[in-house]
Amino acid sequence: MRHLRLFVTVADELHFSRAAERLGMAQPPLSQAIRRLEKELGVELFDRSPRGVRLSAAGAALLEEAHELLAREKRLRALARRATDGGLGTLRAGVPPDTTAAVLSALLTACAEHAPELSVDLQEVTTEEQVRLLSSGGLDVGLVHHPVDATDLRLGPEISLALGVVLPRTSPLVQLSEVSLGELPGHDLVLFPRAQAPGWYDRILDVCRAEGFVPGRLRHASNPEFLLALVTAGRGVAFDQGPVARKEPRVAWRPLAGRPLTLRIGGAWPAGRGAHPAARRFAELAADVLSRDHTATPRREGGPRPPDDSPRPWSVVYG
Repeated sequence: MRHLRLFVTVADELHFSRAAERLGMAQPPLSQAIRRLEKELGVELFDRSPRGVRLSAAGAALLEEAHELLAREKRLRALARRATDGGLGTLRAGVPPDTTAAVLSALLTACAEHAPELSVDLQEVTTEEQVRLLSSGGLDVGLVHHPVDATDLRLGPEISLALGVVLPRTSPLVQLSEVSLGELPGHDLVLFPRAQAPGWYDRILDVCRAEGFVPGRLRHASNPEFLLALVTAGRGVAFDQGPVARKEPRVAWRPLAGRPLTLRIGGAWPAGRGAHPAARRFAELAADVLSRDHTATPRREGGPRPPDDSPRPWSVVYG
């Protein structure tokens, strides 16, 4: 390919000295390289005479093919760079089961804009299962709830979201603008199963105990609809960022005083050379999408509190 590039330059200039100057090299090595190419092909590419240099019949025939070969080489190199940068192939990405349709749509759109030729295979997977699949090679990247065992993982930017409490509409606590955990004793608590995200599950219970709330009974709900049904039936309270509660008029959402429970979610991918080249960028795009989630209501520090049943804002933490 190098000899073809030299040949094309000489063919363009039809002058060895000018071609050598254009290539930034001395004329003798250029002439020798063209002679080697001619010897390898077994033809004369140029007619050399005291009157100048012109393409031979073989040289004219080769020139068109040389241009095409060099163009193909350029495309090949660009293709290799896109693959190395994560712009080609398939990215297997895990997302938590409670990820909203709006977030998923925005995330896929952002990925398509960033890397149109990359296929993103989204899979609904709990944090615990994501960690296992990331370690075993079953996933390339995931969005996990923190805290998480990251011994063999690299972590992307985190999104933090303060949770509120979901109450039956008939609860006296609905009259309050915000509810403290210390006002919840006597209530049962509806939580996701611990196997989904053990670290986050344990963190919730630790904070509740520290704030004076020991649930009378723990009930588990994987599905948001089942969670709402249990709260509606008076079987307990739940913690949520707000959007889920707005689907059911028989429940109410209130902020937790002092923001004691903060959901942290962020990208994770395998450490080491085998990591998918698009994993880090996916994690960054996900953080950006989550931070702009339309279900969040921005509020300036020190400003008025969010309106009744409104969620607290997302925030991005880069680490």
